[in-house]
Amino acid sequence: MAFTVIVVLFIGLLVISVVASAMQQHKERLATLKRAEFSKLRGMLEDTEEILLNAANVPLTPGIVQMLLTRIVYTLKAMVELEPGSRDLKSRLADTEKRLSELTKEGSGGSENISLPDNDKQIISMIQGIKKLRTILRAEHARGNIDTQLVIQEDRRLENLQLRINVESQIKRGNQARANQLLGSARQCYEKALVTLSNASHVDEYVQSRRSEMNSILQEIAEELKEGNLRDRQKKAEQENNDLDVLFAPKRKW
Repeated sequence: MAFTVIVVLFIGLLVISVVASAMQQHKERLATLKRAEFSKLRGMLEDTEEILLNAANVPLTPGIVQMLLTRIVYTLKAMVELEPGSRDLKSRLADTEKRLSELTKEGSGGSENISLPDNDKQIISMIQGIKKLRTILRAEHARGNIDTQLVIQEDRRLENLQLRINVESQIKRGNQARANQLLGSARQCYEKALVTLSNASHVDEYVQSRRSEMNSILQEIAEELKEGNLRDRQKKAEQENNDLDVLFAPKRKW
């Protein structure tokens, strides 16, 4: 009898141990998934807030600002569900919801005029910001948070903006090289700008104007290079004639 009780107790303890271990593993697995999801949401939040902070470099329309704020609200709500005790997240959520509710169509943005920085790293950062914004635009459209027509309109605007940055940066480098009489390097920059313009999916007044300008400049450089080569050949011929004159000149008798 005592032996049977001991066996039953042992089996009971074993079952409890197995169940407790399984529950602990399940709890740890849920905690791991929670941390991974929270990290993913935090990355989304940081990317979206970075776009808003860099609005001076990447002009934003009111519609895009509204989309980004909606995305931030969605992300913060999901993070609060995972961390309900976080006062910081709740405060940021309340502030963002207030800002979103106060947003009106009178907000600034949408200007196509851009000022290129002198630093190449900043130019690269601008292009990366535009690419990231276009990715967010498509992701929010997939969630149904933005109208299809607005997506088409904004994506085309951002594509044109990216085109302008690429073209203007090449033109800027070409102008600097031309000012320093580096005509070969200047020609390469202008040719790259022309190729970018020729590959534009939407031809507007800017593309037509810049394309015509690049063709004119490249023609001017071709003429300058031709004149420079002619001068070099003439100079070389004169030098060879001088060398021949010295070689065949009558030798003086001392």
